[in-house]
Amino acid sequence: MENNLRKISLNVPIPERSLSEWIDGLTADYWWITSFVRIRYALYIFQSVYYPILAIAGIPVNLITITILRRKNCGLSKCVSFYLVAMAVADLLVVIFDLVMRHIPIVYREYFRFLFSVRVCNIHAVLLYAATDCSVWFTVTFTFDRFVAICCPKLKSKYCTEKTAAVVLGTVTVLGSLKNLFWYFMLTGWYWLENFPWFCGYAVDAVLNPFWVTIEFLHNILTPCVPFLLILLLNVFTIRHILVTSRARKRLLDQSSGESLKDPEMESRRKSIILLFVISANFILLWSTLMVYSIWIRMDYLGFELIDLDWIVMELGFMLQLLSCCTNTAIYAMTQTLFREHLKNVLKYPFAQFIKFIK
Repeated sequence: MENNLRKISLNVPIPERSLSEWIDGLTADYWWITSFVRIRYALYIFQSVYYPILAIAGIPVNLITITILRRKNCGLSKCVSFYLVAMAVADLLVVIFDLVMRHIPIVYREYFRFLFSVRVCNIHAVLLYAATDCSVWFTVTFTFDRFVAICCPKLKSKYCTEKTAAVVLGTVTVLGSLKNLFWYFMLTGWYWLENFPWFCGYAVDAVLNPFWVTIEFLHNILTPCVPFLLILLLNVFTIRHILVTSRARKRLLDQSSGESLKDPEMESRRKSIILLFVISANFILLWSTLMVYSIWIRMDYLGFELIDLDWIVMELGFMLQLLSCCTNTAIYAMTQTLFREHLKNVLKYPFAQFIKFIK
Protein backbone atom coordinates (compact mmCIF):
# COMPACT_ATOMS: atom_id res chain seq x y z
CA MET A 1 0.00 0.00 0.00
CA GLU A 2 2.73 2.47 1.00
CA ASN A 3 4.69 1.68 -2.17
CA ASN A 4 1.65 2.43 -4.32
CA LEU A 5 0.95 5.69 -2.54
CA ARG A 6 4.61 6.65 -2.87
CA LYS A 7 4.41 5.84 -6.57
CA ILE A 8 1.44 8.15 -6.90
CA SER A 9 3.10 11.04 -5.13
CA LEU A 10 6.30 10.73 -7.18
CA ASN A 11 4.51 10.70 -10.53
CA VAL A 12 2.10 13.56 -10.00
CA PRO A 13 3.41 16.94 -11.16
CA ILE A 14 1.78 19.57 -8.94
CA PRO A 15 0.95 22.77 -10.85
CA GLU A 16 1.93 25.15 -8.04
CA ARG A 17 3.34 27.82 -10.33
CA SER A 18 1.52 30.67 -12.01
CA LEU A 19 1.04 30.94 -15.76
CA SER A 20 3.89 33.45 -16.11
CA GLU A 21 6.24 31.10 -14.26
CA TRP A 22 5.31 28.19 -16.57
CA ILE A 23 6.05 30.39 -19.58
CA ASP A 24 9.41 31.42 -18.09
CA GLY A 25 10.24 27.77 -17.41
CA LEU A 26 9.34 26.83 -20.97
CA THR A 27 11.47 29.52 -22.59
CA ALA A 28 14.37 29.63 -20.10
CA ASP A 29 17.69 28.12 -21.17
CA TYR A 30 18.40 25.98 -18.09
CA TRP A 31 20.43 22.81 -18.49
CA TRP A 32 18.30 20.89 -15.98
CA ILE A 33 15.02 21.51 -17.88
CA THR A 34 14.75 18.52 -20.22
CA SER A 35 12.66 18.37 -23.38
CA PHE A 36 10.12 16.17 -21.61
CA VAL A 37 9.73 18.72 -18.79
CA ARG A 38 9.25 21.47 -21.37
CA ILE A 39 6.44 19.41 -22.92
CA ARG A 40 4.78 19.31 -19.51
CA TYR A 41 5.16 23.08 -19.16
CA ALA A 42 3.69 23.57 -22.63
CA LEU A 43 0.71 21.36 -21.76
CA TYR A 44 0.00 23.37 -18.60
CA ILE A 45 0.15 26.60 -20.58
CA PHE A 46 -2.15 25.20 -23.27
CA GLN A 47 -4.64 23.94 -20.66
CA SER A 48 -4.74 27.35 -18.97
CA VAL A 49 -6.05 28.78 -22.23
CA TYR A 50 -7.93 25.76 -23.59
CA TYR A 51 -10.15 25.06 -20.58
CA PRO A 52 -11.51 28.62 -20.11
CA ILE A 53 -12.21 28.93 -23.84
CA LEU A 54 -13.95 25.53 -23.83
CA ALA A 55 -16.09 26.60 -20.86
CA ILE A 56 -16.96 29.95 -22.43
CA ALA A 57 -18.01 28.16 -25.63
CA GLY A 58 -19.49 24.98 -24.15
CA ILE A 59 -22.03 26.51 -21.78
CA PRO A 60 -23.69 28.88 -24.30
CA VAL A 61 -23.63 26.25 -27.08
CA ASN A 62 -25.53 23.74 -24.99
CA LEU A 63 -27.92 26.37 -23.60
CA ILE A 64 -28.73 27.62 -27.10
CA THR A 65 -29.20 24.04 -28.33
CA ILE A 66 -31.61 23.29 -25.48
CA THR A 67 -33.58 26.49 -26.11
CA ILE A 68 -33.88 25.99 -29.88
CA LEU A 69 -34.87 22.33 -29.66
CA ARG A 70 -37.49 23.00 -26.99
CA ARG A 71 -39.09 26.11 -28.47
CA LYS A 72 -38.55 25.90 -32.22
CA ASN A 73 -39.80 23.56 -34.91
CA CYS A 74 -36.62 22.08 -36.34
CA GLY A 75 -38.30 19.49 -38.52
CA LEU A 76 -37.53 16.76 -36.01
CA SER A 77 -39.95 14.36 -34.39
CA LYS A 78 -40.81 14.95 -30.74
CA CYS A 79 -39.00 11.74 -29.85
CA VAL A 80 -35.75 12.83 -31.51
CA SER A 81 -35.98 16.34 -30.03
CA PHE A 82 -36.50 14.79 -26.59
CA TYR A 83 -33.27 12.78 -26.90
CA LEU A 84 -31.29 15.74 -28.23
CA VAL A 85 -32.46 18.02 -25.41
CA ALA A 86 -31.55 15.38 -22.82
CA MET A 87 -28.10 14.96 -24.37
CA ALA A 88 -27.54 18.72 -24.36
CA VAL A 89 -28.60 18.97 -20.69
CA ALA A 90 -26.24 16.14 -19.72
CA ASP A 91 -23.37 17.71 -21.67
CA LEU A 92 -24.06 21.05 -19.99
CA LEU A 93 -23.89 19.43 -16.55
CA VAL A 94 -20.58 17.76 -17.46
CA VAL A 95 -19.17 21.11 -18.57
CA ILE A 96 -20.22 22.65 -15.24
CA PHE A 97 -19.27 19.84 -12.83
CA ASP A 98 -16.17 18.57 -14.67
CA LEU A 99 -14.71 21.43 -16.67
CA VAL A 100 -15.65 24.49 -14.60
CA MET A 101 -15.61 22.97 -11.10
CA ARG A 102 -12.80 20.43 -11.53
CA HIS A 103 -10.27 21.09 -14.29
CA ILE A 104 -10.16 24.88 -14.22
CA PRO A 105 -9.48 24.91 -10.43
CA ILE A 106 -6.73 22.31 -10.97
CA VAL A 107 -5.05 24.37 -13.69
CA TYR A 108 -5.46 27.63 -11.74
CA ARG A 109 -4.67 25.98 -8.43
CA GLU A 110 -3.19 29.10 -6.85
CA TYR A 111 -6.58 30.88 -7.10
CA PHE A 112 -8.66 27.99 -5.72
CA ARG A 113 -6.81 27.09 -2.52
CA PHE A 114 -9.98 27.93 -0.58
CA LEU A 115 -11.42 24.63 -1.86
CA PHE A 116 -9.13 22.78 0.56
CA SER A 117 -11.43 24.00 3.35
CA VAL A 118 -14.62 23.03 1.51
CA ARG A 119 -15.15 19.34 2.30
CA VAL A 120 -17.72 18.36 -0.35
CA CYS A 121 -15.49 16.72 -2.96
CA ASN A 122 -17.11 13.27 -2.67
CA ILE A 123 -20.55 14.82 -3.31
CA HIS A 124 -19.06 16.68 -6.26
CA ALA A 125 -17.61 13.38 -7.58
CA VAL A 126 -21.01 11.66 -7.43
CA LEU A 127 -22.66 14.49 -9.42
CA LEU A 128 -19.77 14.66 -11.90
CA TYR A 129 -19.62 10.95 -12.70
CA ALA A 130 -23.42 10.63 -12.78
CA ALA A 131 -23.63 13.48 -15.32
CA THR A 132 -20.85 11.87 -17.37
CA ASP A 133 -22.64 8.51 -17.36
CA CYS A 134 -25.87 10.18 -18.49
CA SER A 135 -24.06 12.04 -21.27
CA VAL A 136 -22.56 8.79 -22.60
CA TRP A 137 -25.59 6.55 -22.18
CA PHE A 138 -28.01 9.13 -23.62
CA THR A 139 -25.91 8.88 -26.77
CA VAL A 140 -26.35 5.10 -26.70
CA THR A 141 -30.11 5.31 -26.19
CA PHE A 142 -30.47 7.80 -29.03
CA THR A 143 -28.39 5.60 -31.32
CA PHE A 144 -30.62 2.63 -30.41
CA ASP A 145 -33.73 4.73 -31.10
CA ARG A 146 -32.43 5.56 -34.60
CA PHE A 147 -31.55 1.90 -35.11
CA VAL A 148 -35.14 0.88 -34.33
CA ALA A 149 -36.55 3.67 -36.50
CA ILE A 150 -34.49 2.63 -39.53
CA CYS A 151 -34.15 -1.14 -39.18
CA CYS A 152 -37.31 -2.18 -37.32
CA PRO A 153 -40.33 -0.52 -38.99
CA LYS A 154 -42.82 -2.77 -37.17
CA LEU A 155 -41.44 -1.74 -33.77
CA LYS A 156 -40.96 1.91 -34.71
CA SER A 157 -44.52 3.06 -33.99
CA LYS A 158 -44.41 1.57 -30.48
CA TYR A 159 -40.85 2.36 -29.42
CA CYS A 160 -39.98 5.65 -31.15
CA THR A 161 -42.37 7.80 -29.13
CA GLU A 162 -41.93 10.69 -26.74
CA LYS A 163 -43.35 8.63 -23.87
CA THR A 164 -40.88 5.79 -24.44
CA ALA A 165 -38.02 8.28 -24.71
CA ALA A 166 -39.01 9.82 -21.37
CA VAL A 167 -39.10 6.38 -19.70
CA VAL A 168 -35.74 5.35 -21.19
CA LEU A 169 -33.99 8.60 -20.31
CA GLY A 170 -35.49 8.62 -16.81
CA THR A 171 -34.35 5.04 -16.22
CA VAL A 172 -30.82 5.83 -17.41
CA THR A 173 -30.68 8.88 -15.13
CA VAL A 174 -31.79 6.95 -12.05
CA LEU A 175 -29.46 4.02 -12.72
CA GLY A 176 -26.55 6.35 -13.47
CA SER A 177 -27.11 8.22 -10.21
CA LEU A 178 -27.38 5.04 -8.14
CA LYS A 179 -24.35 3.50 -9.85
CA ASN A 180 -22.12 6.40 -8.86
CA LEU A 181 -23.09 6.61 -5.20
CA PHE A 182 -20.06 4.42 -4.41
CA TRP A 183 -17.79 7.45 -5.05
CA TYR A 184 -19.24 9.09 -1.93
CA PHE A 185 -17.86 6.27 0.23
CA MET A 186 -14.70 5.57 -1.76
CA LEU A 187 -13.55 9.20 -1.78
CA THR A 188 -13.41 11.77 1.00
CA GLY A 189 -14.72 15.33 1.11
CA TRP A 190 -11.19 16.72 0.77
CA TYR A 191 -10.29 18.32 -2.57
CA TRP A 192 -6.95 17.11 -3.85
CA LEU A 193 -6.93 19.45 -6.87
CA GLU A 194 -5.02 16.92 -8.95
CA ASN A 195 -6.12 14.33 -11.50
CA PHE A 196 -4.06 11.41 -10.27
CA PRO A 197 -5.72 9.06 -9.61
CA TRP A 198 -8.80 11.14 -8.67
CA PHE A 199 -9.36 14.80 -7.95
CA CYS A 200 -10.51 14.04 -4.39
CA GLY A 201 -8.72 12.52 -1.42
CA TYR A 202 -9.55 8.84 -1.04
CA ALA A 203 -10.17 6.38 1.74
CA VAL A 204 -7.10 4.55 3.05
CA ASP A 205 -7.99 1.21 1.46
CA ALA A 206 -9.52 2.57 -1.74
CA VAL A 207 -6.54 1.84 -4.00
CA LEU A 208 -6.03 -1.86 -3.31
CA ASN A 209 -9.15 -3.07 -1.47
CA PRO A 210 -10.67 -5.86 -3.66
CA PHE A 211 -14.21 -4.54 -3.19
CA TRP A 212 -13.44 -0.99 -4.28
CA VAL A 213 -11.12 -2.23 -7.02
CA THR A 214 -13.92 -4.36 -8.48
CA ILE A 215 -16.48 -1.55 -8.25
CA GLU A 216 -14.18 0.98 -9.93
CA PHE A 217 -13.12 -1.48 -12.61
CA LEU A 218 -16.80 -2.17 -13.43
CA HIS A 219 -17.37 1.58 -13.51
CA ASN A 220 -14.70 1.98 -16.21
CA ILE A 221 -16.10 -0.97 -18.15
CA LEU A 222 -19.68 0.34 -18.09
CA THR A 223 -18.55 3.85 -19.06
CA PRO A 224 -17.34 4.06 -21.73
CA CYS A 225 -16.23 0.54 -22.83
CA VAL A 226 -19.72 -0.95 -23.16
CA PRO A 227 -21.11 2.17 -24.91
CA PHE A 228 -18.17 1.92 -27.36
CA LEU A 229 -19.20 -1.57 -28.37
CA LEU A 230 -22.93 -0.85 -28.44
CA ILE A 231 -22.58 2.26 -30.60
CA LEU A 232 -20.26 0.45 -33.00
CA LEU A 233 -22.58 -2.54 -33.33
CA LEU A 234 -25.74 -0.45 -33.70
CA ASN A 235 -24.12 1.75 -36.33
CA VAL A 236 -22.79 -1.27 -38.24
CA PHE A 237 -26.24 -2.91 -38.30
CA THR A 238 -27.96 0.37 -39.21
CA ILE A 239 -25.55 1.21 -42.01
CA ARG A 240 -25.73 -2.36 -43.34
CA HIS A 241 -29.52 -2.16 -43.41
CA ILE A 242 -29.44 1.21 -45.20
CA LEU A 243 -27.01 -0.06 -47.83
CA VAL A 244 -29.01 -3.24 -48.51
CA THR A 245 -32.37 -1.47 -48.79
CA SER A 246 -30.84 1.34 -50.88
CA ARG A 247 -29.43 -1.13 -53.42
CA ALA A 248 -32.77 -2.94 -53.67
CA ARG A 249 -34.64 0.34 -54.08
CA LYS A 250 -32.21 1.53 -56.76
CA ARG A 251 -32.65 -1.70 -58.75
CA LEU A 252 -36.44 -1.37 -58.60
CA LEU A 253 -36.32 2.25 -59.76
CA ASP A 254 -33.93 1.43 -62.60
CA GLN A 255 -36.16 -1.42 -63.79
CA SER A 256 -39.34 0.65 -63.63
CA SER A 257 -37.99 3.82 -65.25
CA GLY A 258 -35.36 2.32 -67.53
CA GLU A 259 -32.83 4.95 -66.46
CA SER A 260 -31.04 5.98 -63.30
CA LEU A 261 -32.94 8.76 -61.53
CA LYS A 262 -32.09 10.73 -58.45
CA ASP A 263 -34.07 9.28 -55.58
CA PRO A 264 -34.80 11.66 -52.64
CA GLU A 265 -35.26 8.68 -50.31
CA MET A 266 -31.82 7.29 -51.17
CA GLU A 267 -30.29 10.74 -50.77
CA SER A 268 -31.78 10.95 -47.29
CA ARG A 269 -30.38 7.54 -46.42
CA ARG A 270 -26.96 8.54 -47.70
CA LYS A 271 -27.01 11.51 -45.34
CA SER A 272 -27.99 9.17 -42.52
CA ILE A 273 -24.92 7.01 -43.19
CA ILE A 274 -22.66 10.06 -43.12
CA LEU A 275 -24.25 11.28 -39.89
CA LEU A 276 -23.83 7.90 -38.20
CA PHE A 277 -20.17 7.69 -39.21
CA VAL A 278 -19.52 11.19 -37.84
CA ILE A 279 -21.30 10.38 -34.57
CA SER A 280 -19.33 7.18 -34.08
CA ALA A 281 -16.00 8.78 -34.97
CA ASN A 282 -16.62 11.74 -32.66
CA PHE A 283 -17.49 9.61 -29.64
CA ILE A 284 -14.82 6.95 -30.12
CA LEU A 285 -11.94 9.28 -30.99
CA LEU A 286 -12.62 11.75 -28.21
CA TRP A 287 -13.18 9.12 -25.51
CA SER A 288 -10.69 6.39 -26.45
CA THR A 289 -7.58 8.01 -24.91
CA LEU A 290 -9.13 8.47 -21.47
CA MET A 291 -10.71 5.01 -21.56
CA VAL A 292 -7.39 3.29 -22.27
CA TYR A 293 -5.58 5.27 -19.58
CA SER A 294 -8.27 4.64 -16.92
CA ILE A 295 -8.07 0.88 -17.41
CA TRP A 296 -4.26 0.97 -17.58
CA ILE A 297 -3.83 2.86 -14.30
CA ARG A 298 -6.08 0.47 -12.40
CA MET A 299 -4.28 -2.59 -13.79
CA ASP A 300 -0.94 -0.99 -12.94
CA TYR A 301 -1.97 -0.46 -9.30
CA LEU A 302 -2.93 -4.14 -9.10
CA GLY A 303 0.60 -5.16 -10.09
CA PHE A 304 0.15 -5.91 -13.79
CA GLU A 305 3.17 -4.55 -15.66
CA LEU A 306 1.83 -2.81 -18.75
CA ILE A 307 3.21 -0.23 -21.14
CA ASP A 308 4.28 2.81 -19.15
CA LEU A 309 1.89 5.64 -20.03
CA ASP A 310 2.83 9.08 -18.76
CA TRP A 311 0.27 11.33 -17.06
CA ILE A 312 0.31 13.49 -20.20
CA VAL A 313 -1.82 10.79 -21.86
CA MET A 314 -4.36 11.17 -19.06
CA GLU A 315 -4.48 14.95 -19.41
CA LEU A 316 -4.92 14.70 -23.17
CA GLY A 317 -7.69 12.18 -22.55
CA PHE A 318 -9.53 14.62 -20.27
CA MET A 319 -9.12 17.42 -22.80
CA LEU A 320 -10.59 15.34 -25.63
CA GLN A 321 -13.40 13.92 -23.48
CA LEU A 322 -14.48 17.41 -22.40
CA LEU A 323 -14.39 18.55 -26.01
CA SER A 324 -16.97 15.87 -26.84
CA CYS A 325 -19.45 17.61 -24.52
CA CYS A 326 -19.30 20.68 -26.75
CA THR A 327 -19.55 18.86 -30.09
CA ASN A 328 -21.71 15.79 -29.53
CA THR A 329 -25.10 17.49 -29.62
CA ALA A 330 -24.03 19.90 -32.34
CA ILE A 331 -23.20 16.98 -34.65
CA TYR A 332 -26.79 15.73 -34.41
CA ALA A 333 -28.52 19.07 -34.45
CA MET A 334 -26.42 21.18 -36.82
CA THR A 335 -27.07 18.75 -39.68
CA GLN A 336 -30.68 19.97 -39.69
CA THR A 337 -31.34 22.93 -41.99
CA LEU A 338 -34.09 24.43 -39.82
CA PHE A 339 -31.89 24.26 -36.75
CA ARG A 340 -29.16 26.18 -38.56
CA GLU A 341 -31.67 28.86 -39.52
CA HIS A 342 -32.89 29.18 -35.93
CA LEU A 343 -29.29 29.33 -34.71
CA LYS A 344 -28.48 32.14 -37.13
CA ASN A 345 -31.50 34.06 -35.87
CA VAL A 346 -30.43 33.56 -32.25
CA LEU A 347 -26.89 34.78 -33.00
CA LYS A 348 -28.19 37.78 -34.96
CA TYR A 349 -30.75 38.78 -32.31
CA PRO A 350 -28.37 40.66 -29.92
CA PHE A 351 -26.84 42.63 -32.80
CA ALA A 352 -30.28 43.42 -34.20
CA GLN A 353 -31.44 44.70 -30.81
CA PHE A 354 -28.27 46.75 -30.42
CA ILE A 355 -28.74 48.37 -33.84
CA LYS A 356 -32.41 48.99 -33.04
CA PHE A 357 -31.44 50.63 -29.74
CA ILE A 358 -28.93 52.91 -31.46
CA LYS A 359 -31.49 53.98 -34.06
